[in-house]
Amino acid sequence: MISNLKIAIIGCGNLGTSIANGLLMRADFDPNNLTLTKRNTASLSEFEAKGVHVHSDNLSAAKYADLILLGVKPFNVTNILEEIKPVLHPKKQILISLATGITLKEMYGVLDPATVTFRAMPNIAADIQESITCVCHEQANPIQVEQVKELFDSIGFSISIDESLMEAATVLGACGIAYVLRFMRAMIQGGIQIGFDSATASKIVNQTVKGAAELMIQKNIHPEAAIDKVTTPKGCTIVGLNEMEHRGFSSAMVRGVIASYDKIAK
Repeated sequence: MISNLKIAIIGCGNLGTSIANGLLMRADFDPNNLTLTKRNTASLSEFEAKGVHVHSDNLSAAKYADLILLGVKPFNVTNILEEIKPVLHPKKQILISLATGITLKEMYGVLDPATVTFRAMPNIAADIQESITCVCHEQANPIQVEQVKELFDSIGFSISIDESLMEAATVLGACGIAYVLRFMRAMIQGGIQIGFDSATASKIVNQTVKGAAELMIQKNIHPEAAIDKVTTPKGCTIVGLNEMEHRGFSSAMVRGVIASYDKIAK
């Protein structure tokens, strides 16, 4: 059970704090079992007030944790691994990297080969326990795999994928939330132009997007099947959709996804 494990998030930035918030929403999770580190800890004071251990000592955090999450930037991963390696306990601890583009092979270039290592890519919706997290691993036994799954299921939903797809998962799951938010912002702007105040437009758009997502999840249908139910002959929906397509809506979205992927792949 995750509730009985000590968890350290090293380099607790935006993603790390989202995960921490998600964990603290669990009724069975003891804040005393969570440690957050950051060079400047002032931004983590709210967690300290809740009973979470907050400091800048990565070695101490790593030494006493059962699960260690690396929330640092990709260019800092090697330095942090070299820093905490002396206190790691191969096979007894689980190391999870949240860094984009850093492979398991690259991490094992620093770590003891027996170290149980995962890569995971959640998104900031972990803040409200609604993240999608893609996970891959090496060296883990079934119990450890289940522990990591429980960790990320507690902040949303997790799926296991092949490491070769981790960069693609980053684009769809982590970058993707920004794409959706940008789409929502554009819808709100359009709503304002046709007469709504910004607060009302936001409420309508937020619930519309939430409803569309839940419809896909609960009905398990393709988006086009749901679109067909809304697009009546000579209606206003099809006119709007066609205008968006004439302006390159779908093409722009696909090109954006590919551009983000190419940035990581390089």
